[in-house]
Amino acid sequence: MTTRETRLPELWDLIWQNTFSTLWIVALVMLIGGLLGLVLGVSLYVTRPGGLFTNRPVSVVLNVLVNFFRPIPFVILVAAVQPGARLVVGTGIGNRAVIFAMVVGSMFAIGRIVEQNLVTVQPGVIEAARSMGASRFRILRTVALPEALGPLVLGYTFAFVAVIDMQAISGVIAGDGLGNFALNYGFKQFDTAVTWTAVVIIVVIVQVVQFGGNRLARHFLRR
Repeated sequence: MTTRETRLPELWDLIWQNTFSTLWIVALVMLIGGLLGLVLGVSLYVTRPGGLFTNRPVSVVLNVLVNFFRPIPFVILVAAVQPGARLVVGTGIGNRAVIFAMVVGSMFAIGRIVEQNLVTVQPGVIEAARSMGASRFRILRTVALPEALGPLVLGYTFAFVAVIDMQAISGVIAGDGLGNFALNYGFKQFDTAVTWTAVVIIVVIVQVVQFGGNRLARHFLRR
């Protein structure tokens, strides 16, 4: 039995192109999904019982939405939101559909992360700001968010890594990136060297992001 020869040496240009595609898609998703998730998470925090703007009906609706979307595995979510992707971005496959699905998946996860980190802010700090006459918006902007900044950085770092995982899975609907590359040129061609090259690059990206997030979080926590 002969060993199948790898095509890795001739694929390096394609590897770097797909690495760049992975990075720009993940960055765009983190920008859009991160901002939407921040708004969602802050809304969950301020409308919860005892929050700055307690509103039970709004809190219940937001929690139901988050609890509905957050547990769905991304590979299923990609298929489930295709009708929405066609309506919003005009297609159910390719990069635009991938970005739409990743934004939907990431914003609900990030929303819960933001809420959980804001909840860790000591109630005494909030009460002290209230006793000094600070408005609710000012407390949110100058007390709650700054106090939770270190944990929020760690939370967004975790979300960034999860979005990279989503992008790798997005190859199932023909999205560009290392996942699609590994599927078509590695797995389907039985080329283990190509598959593991894509895996190593993804791992390196994750390690760099995790290291940078940890350093930044420590900086804020020491303040």
